[in-house]
Amino acid sequence: MILKIILKTSAFLAISSLVLTSCGLPGADARKYPPQPEKRVEKNLEEGKGFRLMDAMKKGGGGNFEFASSNELWRATLDTIDFMPLATANYSGGIIVTDWYSDDQNSNESIKINVRFLTNEVRSDAIDLKIFYRICKPNNSCTVNERESNLVDELKKEILKKAAIYEKSTIDKKVKKKRTKIN
Repeated sequence: MILKIILKTSAFLAISSLVLTSCGLPGADARKYPPQPEKRVEKNLEEGKGFRLMDAMKKGGGGNFEFASSNELWRATLDTIDFMPLATANYSGGIIVTDWYSDDQNSNESIKINVRFLTNEVRSDAIDLKIFYRICKPNNSCTVNERESNLVDELKKEILKKAAIYEKSTIDKKVKKKRTKIN
């Protein structure tokens, strides 16, 4: 019993050492890299192979992140369609998809809204809004169609109107904050 364990352990160690010693970086040629660590770091950064943690911290982070609570279009869209259940709301992907919604008046017809954000700026071409209609027959066979209707224009207007109000409110808060710092 002990002999089997020793043999298995020995075989494992032999295979492990063989694998580890034969691991080399493909294409790694010491002649192509400077011997000084600082110069190697610079070369890697130039080639896009790394980053400096301290440089990222000095800049205040690695990127420019705008969160949903500060995006007026996002907030206005969610406020406008808040009566509908959401299927997907992906801020980083710039999309909101509602679940199928039906009012009590016509239970065999339901709608679904897809909103794609094309820019964070509050302007008329900032969002792509689509409404899909699903009509189901009593035997559960349903048809889904996208229709251009007045509802698309009305929703866009409402979203843009709310977003403009939110944007003005944000600007007013910033101006007020600056005034209090000056005084």
